[in-house]
Amino acid sequence: MTRRAASADTRETDDGSGAVRRLAPHARRFLARRSGVLVRLALWSLAETGQAFLVGHGVARAVDQGFLAGDTRRGLLWLTVALVAVLLGAPVIRGVFAELAGLTEPLRDGLVRHAVDRSLGSAAAGGPGGTDRAAVSRLTNQVEIARDSFAGLVLTLRSFVFTAAGALLGLLSLHPSLLVVVLPPLSLGMGLFLVTLRPMAAAQRRALAADEALGDHAARSRAALRDLTACGTGPAAARRGAELIEAAAAAARVLAGWAAVRTAALGVAGHLPVLVLLLAVPWLRGRGVTAGALLGAFTYLVQSLLPALHTLMTALGAAGSRLLVVLDRIIGPERPERTRAAEPERAGGPGSVRAPAATRTEPALAAAPRPAPGAGGGAVTARATAAIPGPGDDAPDLGGRPADRARTAAVELRSVTLSYGVRAEPVLDSLDLCVAPGEHLAVVGPSGIGKSTLTRLVAGTLAPSGGEVRVDGREVTGRPPAELAALRVLVPQEAYVFSGTLSDNLTYLGPGASRADLDAAVDALGLWPLVERLGGLDAPVRPAELSHGERQLVALTRAWVSPAPLLLLDEATCHLDPAAEARAEEALARRPGTLLVVAHRLSSAVRADRVLVLDGTDAVCGTHDEVLDRSPLYRDLTGHWQGGPARRR
Repeated sequence: MTRRAASADTRETDDGSGAVRRLAPHARRFLARRSGVLVRLALWSLAETGQAFLVGHGVARAVDQGFLAGDTRRGLLWLTVALVAVLLGAPVIRGVFAELAGLTEPLRDGLVRHAVDRSLGSAAAGGPGGTDRAAVSRLTNQVEIARDSFAGLVLTLRSFVFTAAGALLGLLSLHPSLLVVVLPPLSLGMGLFLVTLRPMAAAQRRALAADEALGDHAARSRAALRDLTACGTGPAAARRGAELIEAAAAAARVLAGWAAVRTAALGVAGHLPVLVLLLAVPWLRGRGVTAGALLGAFTYLVQSLLPALHTLMTALGAAGSRLLVVLDRIIGPERPERTRAAEPERAGGPGSVRAPAATRTEPALAAAPRPAPGAGGGAVTARATAAIPGPGDDAPDLGGRPADRARTAAVELRSVTLSYGVRAEPVLDSLDLCVAPGEHLAVVGPSGIGKSTLTRLVAGTLAPSGGEVRVDGREVTGRPPAELAALRVLVPQEAYVFSGTLSDNLTYLGPGASRADLDAAVDALGLWPLVERLGGLDAPVRPAELSHGERQLVALTRAWVSPAPLLLLDEATCHLDPAAEARAEEALARRPGTLLVVAHRLSSAVRADRVLVLDGTDAVCGTHDEVLDRSPLYRDLTGHWQGGPARRR
């Protein structure tokens, strides 16, 4: 462990007094802004004082003035009073919970905002630690811990204060000597418990710090998995992970030890008062305490005072210490990161060398060496790097057609890179792609590899992190929506159909289309059954009454009517049966213009002029047969689609 990490861990072992001083101003401001909620909560809680008082008092009077005095009716009447007091607790609890939301929900919202602001500020500052991966723990686990702990603490503290007030008043009303007997053991148990609070808070802080350190190491290792494998430093990262796991386990064991001590304190506070009261019965009887008063005192202890004390001590020991630690970690001073999955300061350490990126060579595709099995390369962070010759290259394209410099490419990507974050692994990395006018290109690859990202880049709805995207020779990034709509149509998987006539839906992207154009589109896409069912092109459409497949057919027909020269289908036929999908794609391919399809079935790839395979490390492009021969992933996908191993033709 480095000196910096050791000093940070030392700071984490404080007893919590510093955290109380740091959090006190925030707590005062938070509660001051919600004084109305606190007043209403106190009013509801006053009923608990009366309830606790009446239960024990009713039992004492039932014995002394009723059953022992030979008046059974009066005894039953006093027991009825005690029963009614118990039953009235239900609406009181309901009112308490209704007001509690006015405290817990604003606390959670404020903590989430603070955690997000801190994480974004840290990422924007671009400090040496990179992005704040511990923010995930703060936003999910720790915020919910704070919310639940705060709610439990408010409930138990309120209940103890008002229930104890009612019970102690009841003991005093029965006989002052009862307080002399009950209060000392209660105070002793409470004192023993309070002694454990500070060490418990320190143990809780260490446990949370160990949890954050382990989560941060796992996130960094996952992001750098390819580099760790390429540099041969995976074992060092694994050893560091094992050390962090052991540290987290040790912190959990210490926390469990203090929890056992706290349980012992709970036992003293929960049972000693009853034992002392039993031993003091002869002395109390000699001072004039009646049998009914003694029974009432036991009722106060067993039914009200001790359960409330037990709940309070449990809440303070668990929820209270957790709340203190978590709030200090979320809104307290920012702490330096403790762990690195990779140490860039050390030459040759994990992360000090990046795996070589793919390079462009002629005549066709070159890419980085495929990582060894198990080296990682998840779909989200995979790289797709391709050199697909276009009109400006001397080499023929991968489909075997000679380059045509006289024509402008329908789609052209020049060294396009896309990352969702400054330090995130790229989804697409230095991708070069050229699609000729009138060409039909199918894009295939595992789920999450970047196929939809590619269509959004081409559509201009997503800006690349680097490189250039052109449609019909014009750069799409930053272009106004009206100009983009004239260049392309993007049909997503979830088709959009709005309330209105069917004709309105079909001409939404082509307002100048004639009735003959609509008839031709409906005939080409096979939409006539739906048109006839609805009652014609001018019939109203209720989107909720259409199936997913019918909505997709409407969206595809709308795309056919559009005058845009480029159609982008992002699994836009996934809800159609194979025959309807084939008819729709063939109709859209015959339409003047260029078609780019994210394939949902193998047949979509077979129908295309060329297939682009994204597999996270390479991008392979060519005809179906060419890609089948050159791409192991495509052979695997073909075998999956066909239900068996793919055969090379």
